[in-house]
Amino acid sequence: MRWPFRWLLGHRSWGVDPNLVTDKIAWVRNLVNGQILFGGNRPRLEEERTISQRTYHHGNLRRTIIDAAVQAITESGPAGWSLRELARRANVSHAAPAHHFGDKTGLLTAVAAEGFELFADALARAGDDLLDLGTAYVRFATDHRAYFEVMFRPELYRADDPEVTRARARAGDLLTKGTRTLATGEEQERTAALAAWSIVHGFSTLWLSGALPDDLTGPPETAARPVLQVLFKGWQPPTATT
Repeated sequence: MRWPFRWLLGHRSWGVDPNLVTDKIAWVRNLVNGQILFGGNRPRLEEERTISQRTYHHGNLRRTIIDAAVQAITESGPAGWSLRELARRANVSHAAPAHHFGDKTGLLTAVAAEGFELFADALARAGDDLLDLGTAYVRFATDHRAYFEVMFRPELYRADDPEVTRARARAGDLLTKGTRTLATGEEQERTAALAAWSIVHGFSTLWLSGALPDDLTGPPETAARPVLQVLFKGWQPPTATT
């Protein structure tokens, strides 16, 4: 396919005209940049340029989209918005969320992974005491409601995603290590961990839904601590049966 080079340089009988070559190179550059309308290619080039420009203005487009998703979940829950609506909210191209995450499930997978990482960090800061861990659980749920509403609903995202799996396992290890003081033996530890999780998760959910008594005032972790203290300190492992 030799004709493009002949067109660019001119016919061999003419010799090479530097001015002609320069003009034609500029024409090709404009075509590639989308400045010359050529068939149906202009919309795609314009869209790609828009994404690039907005990425520049936002700095980190992926971060911008995740933040917008967290805000949307806070306001209307995980199901109350679409990727197109999210793009308008974030002031990015309507194609940008799909470009980075594929679909809404992919975006919620990223939210879940980030949520479990933040959750694990919060538990790590709480230390090994079960009561402190339980209080940190409630504080995270109420301070990071959007993440909390996604993390424990695996039907919303790809639960087998490697980043989700790793972060969730880290959080689980930190949470269960506090229950090892309540029981001896693998089976009792598992029962204690499930009991502790049910208590703190249940309190968090009841608080977020507004179902707890109206006279239960103050910060949620402050309200939760005496409740958790009664249940955790009063818990006794089941008697082994013979």
